[in-house]
Amino acid sequence: MIALVDCNNFYASCERVFNPSLNKRPVVVLSNNDGCVIARSNEAKKAGIQMGVPAFQAEALFKRHNVAVYSANFSLYGDMSRRVMSILAGYTPLQEVYSVDECFLDLSGMQDLRAYGLRMKEQVGRWTGIPISVGVASTKALAKVANRIAKKYPSQTDGCHIIDTEEKRQKALRWLPVEDIWGVGRRNAAKLQAAGVTKALDFADMPESWVRKNMTITGVNLQKELNGIGCIDFVDWEKSKSFSVTRTFEKEYETWDEIKERVVTFTAMAAVKIRKQQSMCSRLSVFVQTNYFKDTEEALSRSIEVRLPFPTSSTLEIVDFAVAGLKKIYEPRLRYKRAGVTLYNFIDEDQHQPFLFEEMNSNPRHKKLMDTLDAINANTSCSGVRLASQDARRFKMYQQHLSRKYTTDIREILDVKNS
Repeated sequence: MIALVDCNNFYASCERVFNPSLNKRPVVVLSNNDGCVIARSNEAKKAGIQMGVPAFQAEALFKRHNVAVYSANFSLYGDMSRRVMSILAGYTPLQEVYSVDECFLDLSGMQDLRAYGLRMKEQVGRWTGIPISVGVASTKALAKVANRIAKKYPSQTDGCHIIDTEEKRQKALRWLPVEDIWGVGRRNAAKLQAAGVTKALDFADMPESWVRKNMTITGVNLQKELNGIGCIDFVDWEKSKSFSVTRTFEKEYETWDEIKERVVTFTAMAAVKIRKQQSMCSRLSVFVQTNYFKDTEEALSRSIEVRLPFPTSSTLEIVDFAVAGLKKIYEPRLRYKRAGVTLYNFIDEDQHQPFLFEEMNSNPRHKKLMDTLDAINANTSCSGVRLASQDARRFKMYQQHLSRKYTTDIREILDVKNS
């Protein structure tokens, strides 16, 4: 049996852990530069606040319902996630951390799964203050369905639902809309609805030939999973397969130097991440985007993929390739509001075979230079080292509603007064 454990309204719950006055009050968390709503408490959902709505468009709703608004505090959320996942890892020899707020657990051989799930829920809540929901079933896809039921009906399930009989499986799939099936996506959901399929059970009972033709082998595996046949294995996410750094700017940028500085900074940040996991990348992509919420101008988004001539983890080399890509998509006289860089196609450093000719390889002298640079920048007592083309400020974000870094900065921990 497999469990899917999901933190309830995770970002909002993290804010509530350190500010109990937020309990029962609508809470929303905004994206970078306080742009859009990316997380909502249940109370905020009931107030009609939509996911992804720009903050300026929801201001009237915020005031009307006394909504607590927070800027995204990713250092806090990341640390709370690590604490939750560390606790859950003690319940199984095999854990797959699927996202910042959910993971799969292999519960094969465990007895009394409901009691086991409730024990997880109680311990995570007591040790971290984060509420979780637990869904258990024979496959990953069914565990996702069970978790959805646990979250949707907390009073009936106590936040833990088990699908362990054929009757429960059919009842759950008869309840779940086809567009809410894990992994279906909008395009496939539209295909299924056009074919008269509205519930997950309808999809599970479809002819495999139709699913294979219209949804490929991925859809076939998902269908089998819903029918209780395990097809989606546990994945070792110990090493990431890509790293992205994207930001919405605090203002619109018009000049080449401004856009280039942001792309250089984002690339340098991503390069640090691949060195931490001892990887080298061989491809990257760069994108730039104008303001999509500005009615007076046509929105524009352009991107480019760059294939590196050799695998590398050197910031100096990767930045050169990223800037070369940016030159091909940058258009002057436009005002840009967002940009980003993604590094991917990784190989392990210890598995890389250098080419015969020196000019076909990364500069070997960069390895020690990057190690030294990372060591200096990891020391919080130092101001850090950056490229000359980078601005003095590493982040440029408008965060008017940022909470404290309660667990990651000793200067911002909670104050306790003994009266």
